[in-house]
Amino acid sequence: MNLTMTGIDFAHAPMAQRERVSFVRGQVQALLPRLAQMPGVSGCVLLATCNRTELYVHGAEGTSPDPLAMLARAAGFPADEFRPLSVTCADTECVQHLMAVSAGLESQIFGDDQILTQVREAAALAREAQTIDSVLDTLFRRAVTAGKRVRTEVRLTGVSASAAEVGVRRAQDFFGLLEGKRAVVIGNGAMGRLAASTLRKAGCAVTVTLRSYHHGETIVPAGCDTFPYDRRCEVLEGADLAVSATTSPHFTLTAQQIAALHQPPRLLLDLAMPRDIEPAAGEDARVTLYNLDDLGDLDDSRSAAAKQTAGRILDEEHAEFDKWYRYRQALPVIAEVKDTALDRLHFDHAYDDLYRDGDMDGLLELAVGKTVDLLLGGMKEWVDADRLAACLAHMRKGSGR
Repeated sequence: MNLTMTGIDFAHAPMAQRERVSFVRGQVQALLPRLAQMPGVSGCVLLATCNRTELYVHGAEGTSPDPLAMLARAAGFPADEFRPLSVTCADTECVQHLMAVSAGLESQIFGDDQILTQVREAAALAREAQTIDSVLDTLFRRAVTAGKRVRTEVRLTGVSASAAEVGVRRAQDFFGLLEGKRAVVIGNGAMGRLAASTLRKAGCAVTVTLRSYHHGETIVPAGCDTFPYDRRCEVLEGADLAVSATTSPHFTLTAQQIAALHQPPRLLLDLAMPRDIEPAAGEDARVTLYNLDDLGDLDDSRSAAAKQTAGRILDEEHAEFDKWYRYRQALPVIAEVKDTALDRLHFDHAYDDLYRDGDMDGLLELAVGKTVDLLLGGMKEWVDADRLAACLAHMRKGSGR
């Protein structure tokens, strides 16, 4: 297949290193064309999430692309430094890995609800950039299908699974009860909105900070107040907890800002990658700081039976991809078979009398019979009644027979 994936994820690299190779949407859009122009690349997709950065490459015939070296060259980081922290897989293992990722089986939070959308969006970005070829496109579509099936057919966890929801459950463990607590959420993207709405449902009074140029353009979860981002330290004073989940390249909360508060939030939840809250803020004895690597997975309700069922679904979707790929590989041979059969028919003198008599039905019958005999004659070792019956059923589709 010549498929290769190299990734740097939460299981193999600490957060400080992952931050250096974490990319937001705009950066991915800029990197993809550069990656696609590198030698030997037929197609590429870059999956960048809070917990993993993975580059999938389909190499041209006879090439051996090195995704990590490619990404390092395009993004400007030292490949040798990250190679011991990376994971690489090829061909069948690459297909299996992407399907497991899409299903949430490889997530830090087992059964993560957000990863399926992230896989879908990674493929969509590659389509927009025209860097995805037919092999990767089909692979990602099949992986998304696998992820959807796992979510609808298998109960992997007893509760919703996402970093925002697990973060709120951490907060519940920390406080004992969230009812009546005052929470501030910095960031109104998908993660921030989910955190705000989950906190609101848990009984918190929630304030969401908004940048001034976003007013009127954003959707704030029902029941939440808003406050200007530039004045966020004012609303943080006396709050019980603060959540930050932005795509900002800079800290939204620094250690100095936390130290300047008379009564800072007792709990700080940093759900961003790269991190929003300066790690030194956690050194303040008045606060407790959790980031993504501190969340883990609070749900122990997964069962061996559920994981086995999920594995079966992934195997089925993998088999469908393999079937498509084998047929794709056979297309050039199919074209040659057609040409060869036509050549054999052109030079067969058994057709002379039928041509002279204008017997088109006879010509058609003889040509079809000869072609089928030629084709099946070379497949004696593989042909059996069941396979032929399946071919016959396919031929009869739409014929009304």
